[in-house]
Amino acid sequence: MQIVGGATRQQSGMALAVKGIFARQPLAWTSREADGPTLRRTLGWPALTAIGLGTMLGGIFPTLGAGAHAAGPGVILAYVLSGFVSLCVALCYAEFASMVPVAGSAYTYAYATLGEVVAWVIGWDLILEYGLSVAPTASSWSAYAQQVLGEIGIKLPVWLQTGAIASGQIDVIAALIVLAITLLVAVGIRESANVNGVLVVFQIFTMIVFIAATIHAVHGAYLHPFAPQGFHGIVASTALVFYAYIGFDTVTVASEEARDPVRHVPIGILLALVIGALLYVVLAFCTVGVMPYQKLSEGAAMLDAAQAATRSPLIFWIVALGGVAGNTTVMVTSLLGQIRIFYVMARDRMLPPGVAKIHPRFRTPAMMTMITGGIVAVLAALLPLSDLLDFVNIGTLSAFAIVCAGVLVLRILQPHAQRPFRAPLVWLFTIAGAASCLFLITGLSLPTWIRFGVWFVIGLAIYAIYGYRKSRLRTLAPPP
Repeated sequence: MQIVGGATRQQSGMALAVKGIFARQPLAWTSREADGPTLRRTLGWPALTAIGLGTMLGGIFPTLGAGAHAAGPGVILAYVLSGFVSLCVALCYAEFASMVPVAGSAYTYAYATLGEVVAWVIGWDLILEYGLSVAPTASSWSAYAQQVLGEIGIKLPVWLQTGAIASGQIDVIAALIVLAITLLVAVGIRESANVNGVLVVFQIFTMIVFIAATIHAVHGAYLHPFAPQGFHGIVASTALVFYAYIGFDTVTVASEEARDPVRHVPIGILLALVIGALLYVVLAFCTVGVMPYQKLSEGAAMLDAAQAATRSPLIFWIVALGGVAGNTTVMVTSLLGQIRIFYVMARDRMLPPGVAKIHPRFRTPAMMTMITGGIVAVLAALLPLSDLLDFVNIGTLSAFAIVCAGVLVLRILQPHAQRPFRAPLVWLFTIAGAASCLFLITGLSLPTWIRFGVWFVIGLAIYAIYGYRKSRLRTLAPPP
């Protein structure tokens, strides 16, 4: 009987443990700002839209040439298909953001719907996504800057041009720009948003100039055959160019700094996505329509197209500086997003409280911003990180799939919860969004899956050692 009783107690303990890791944080907790230090609410919907565009628009530069190589002129359709997948996800994000108007993005949404362990996994993925996207973007910024410097006769020594520590090379410009962006973000959200807004406006201006300078040179012969690699090529290109849409979700990370998050965050999400998608399609049309897609370079396709359509040095400089601005906005908003994920997870006691420490003057997590920026600067200086871009996609697509599933789950489990914004045709968009994200994930390479698996195991270990025992849900109240 003692053995039976002991076994019963063991089974009961395991059941409680399983129930505990899937415990959901009450929605009321996520809106209670008194439980932790607060951020400044200074952002309206124009600034939120600019934050989304700031992360998104820079994605056109590394994806356009590579996407064209995979699908030919069909890259135009690839941007449309990726936009549709992103629209499904954006509608789900908008509904969640109106219900849970705080910082944290998919992490907070998963915590409120799918349980603590799922929220941890998503938060861990988002840290990876936002952090890694800064380093290769810094390398791209460095490449654009060095090309501009080369035009005026300034050339760095070879050992300072690229990050390849195994060959004794470092990318000093990439490291310096990361440190500069880190200081900007540490100073405060309003200052970061203002600089970001100016750069987004300039970037859109350069894209309009590019369109005006190239559209007259579009020739139908370059658009045929439209899909030389067939449907498979278009699918492969869709998975690749999806990186260009990563960023509209950054709007939700700044929810706690929005003046009217219930209204402004959904507007910012959808506006950023629509504006970005329209620009991508037109830019792709102009790029593959003025020269054979085989001759486009992977990293500077728009510069190639501009030079093919016009020999104007002014156009070259405008497009080149647009690339610099685009990469800058990606770095600003990506670092901003990662720090806010750290902040919210620490406030929930899933990470040590020091991570969420707010600077008394700047009212930002300045110390954690500097630590993160320093680590990213070292990575950008020493490592060739272009092969890790798939890592960004796998973390993002995982988070997007869970957001879509979470909206549907919450509609079923809490049908009467307050939803200031309701996603239309919820069954269609949630299922289509989650299924599309999972489909694109299956197309990623095996090394990416292996690296993601290692990161996943490390995250679970940290959760088991610290997050599970210290989380606010477990220490301040029994699991619901």
